[in-house]
Amino acid sequence: MKQLITILFCCLLLSADAQDDTSFHFVRKISGDIVGFTVDNLDNIYILNSRNQVKKINTNGDSVAVYNNIRKFGQTTLIDVSNPLKVLLYYKDFATVAMLDRFLNVVNTVDLRKQNILQAKAIAQSYDNKIWVYDEVENKLKKVDESGKLLQETPDFRLLLDVAAQPVKIFDENKFVYLYDSTYGVYVFDYYGTLRNNIMITGWQNFKVAGKYIYGSKADTLYRYDISDFQYDEWKLPGQLQNALSFNFTAGRVYALKSEADKKTFSLLVYTVR
Repeated sequence: MKQLITILFCCLLLSADAQDDTSFHFVRKISGDIVGFTVDNLDNIYILNSRNQVKKINTNGDSVAVYNNIRKFGQTTLIDVSNPLKVLLYYKDFATVAMLDRFLNVVNTVDLRKQNILQAKAIAQSYDNKIWVYDEVENKLKKVDESGKLLQETPDFRLLLDVAAQPVKIFDENKFVYLYDSTYGVYVFDYYGTLRNNIMITGWQNFKVAGKYIYGSKADTLYRYDISDFQYDEWKLPGQLQNALSFNFTAGRVYALKSEADKKTFSLLVYTVR
């Protein structure tokens, strides 16, 4: 019996190793001047380079659009592509949001300072193409329209939550707004500003909400949390993806940004995950 248990255990280990080896399938590698990137739900890639230029690359690896208005508002802090037809570029130093079309042409800009929002670490596009923003001075989640007009706001988070939350990510998905604080977890609000849940996911990097899943990473492991049934999936990273600078996720792919040996060139690796 002891010998049989040992054989079964060895078989399980071999099966697990095989699963790890075959979970990630290489698609392509994009190398060059890359300081940041994001991906939309159609697997288009948006690359930010050191000159503050944004380039859009389609699923075939072809460059299809470039944003060159690189000096007006300073360094790009965040790129929101939750709606591929309306891309948001956020410039924290100027508290300004640039709205672009799918060809990366500017269609509008929003100066949050006109609503006395002077410090905002996180913004996101709402389901109705407005903007969610977390006001760090007033500790409130606010919603503004295309002209910057305040539409609604939550109570002060210090009174609402009893903690000084510092959300670093905002996502609008499936009729809820998710704010991620790496210390206190994920705060889930409805569209009326009512707190509905606090999911105790903490310490994750590369946090993202897409569809019914929450994605993230920690050390050498990628995580996926199913919001509907509270189940976790996790994948150990293969050697070629370890030590990546950042990750991003879609329903079937993982994207990893790595520096090359010369430390001056960067590569974006694209893999499917099964």
